Amino acid sequence: MVRPTKLHRAVSLRTRFTLYLGLTALATSTALTVFTYTSARTYLLDQRGSVIRAQTYANARGILTDLRNGDPNSIGVSVLGLRTDEQGYAFLYLDGRTQPFFRPGFTADSLPADLVRRVRAGESGQQRFTLDGTIYVAVGVNIAPANAQYIEVFPLANTEQIIRQIGTALVIGSAVITVLAGALGWWVSRRLLKPVSRVAAAAGGLAAGGLGTRLAAESDPELNRLAQSFNDMADTMQTRIEREAQFASDVSHELRSPITALSAAIEVLDARRGDLPDRTQQALTVVVDQVRRFDQMVLDLLELSRLDAGVTDINREELRLDEIVRRIAQRYGFGDVPIDVHRAATKTIWIDKLRLERILANLLDNARHHGGGPTRISIEPDRGALLMIVEDSGPGVARGERQRIFERFARGTAARHRVGTGLGLALVAEHTTALGGETWVEDRPGGGARFVVRFPLHPAGEPR
Repeated sequence: MVRPTKLHRAVSLRTRFTLYLGLTALATSTALTVFTYTSARTYLLDQRGSVIRAQTYANARGILTDLRNGDPNSIGVSVLGLRTDEQGYAFLYLDGRTQPFFRPGFTADSLPADLVRRVRAGESGQQRFTLDGTIYVAVGVNIAPANAQYIEVFPLANTEQIIRQIGTALVIGSAVITVLAGALGWWVSRRLLKPVSRVAAAAGGLAAGGLGTRLAAESDPELNRLAQSFNDMADTMQTRIEREAQFASDVSHELRSPITALSAAIEVLDARRGDLPDRTQQALTVVVDQVRRFDQMVLDLLELSRLDAGVTDINREELRLDEIVRRIAQRYGFGDVPIDVHRAATKTIWIDKLRLERILANLLDNARHHGGGPTRISIEPDRGALLMIVEDSGPGVARGERQRIFERFARGTAARHRVGTGLGLALVAEHTTALGGETWVEDRPGGGARFVVRFPLHPAGEPR
């Protein structure tokens, strides 16, 4: 199985699709450009060579005619009348002597030695060469009946210029095709990934607790199949979650009555503890603690079932966070815990007082049972929000457990053998999320843990 690289994970699917399409277009257009350029260059040079060769042979026949007429002085006029390229040069070897025609600045020494040797040896031939940065083609003809050799030289500057223009046009065309392919890839990928984006948004809604989130039907059969499969999955998930929530609620309700009766009976026994033997008193202590713990667990489960069902309202009011925190701490027996308010922190906040009380009470109770007791409560500003922090001096929370301890019935390693229901921090997370905030735990400088709750100052829909 091919594992995705870090680069693949960092680059979005739309960007990768665009890059792949652009690179494919670039590779294809580059190959076509090279093939077209090579073919055009070969064709133009061959075509130009054929014209030059035909012209040279025609001029050679004219020279032969002049030589047969016995008028060597008319050779130049004859060749000039036949030639079509005024930029070329002509050389005639007659009886071993060289006679240059047309632009004599080009000397016989400039000719390719190999071609001259073959022509003067009785052969005819053609050769391309470069002189002073200019490309030429030389065609040599052996005029055997007149014991003469004729060579014409033609510059290929015009042909090379045409070839360069073709190459430039092909490169520009390749670049334009690549850009257009990239733009087309971006547009196509955007349209193709729209259904995926809708599925991702719907999945995010489900993950956020919106169990009623569903996808609309699609016109495309394959996409409609995907939407239907997602909706079926969401229906199954909603049914299962609601069934489990209903089961927990029913069990909690059914347990409430016997637990209440059991608690009352235990309280009667506890009130007459002095009449019992020592070993019975020890057993009674265990029973009292476990019944109270069981009673608290049932209450927490009932509260969580109401939160899951969404039947609890959020009643926000404008409060001074420092004052309400101080009153809650005193109410639950933590009045001696210092409360520090940062001087830049906003004093008032729109918040549900009952939910805030449940959050802080559970954090303080958690610090008492698992952190050696709370050492400080802090209120600090944080970019449009307020942080409420409860610190303790206990063993802290292992880094690998900092997310898990906010789950239901989850316990950290350090708290595994301590009392508690395992639901307090889950209630903190549920109430905080309902208020639009978030909660986490971090290390406290000097040892211990810092449980941080972040409340937005102005939640959506509330007055500013």
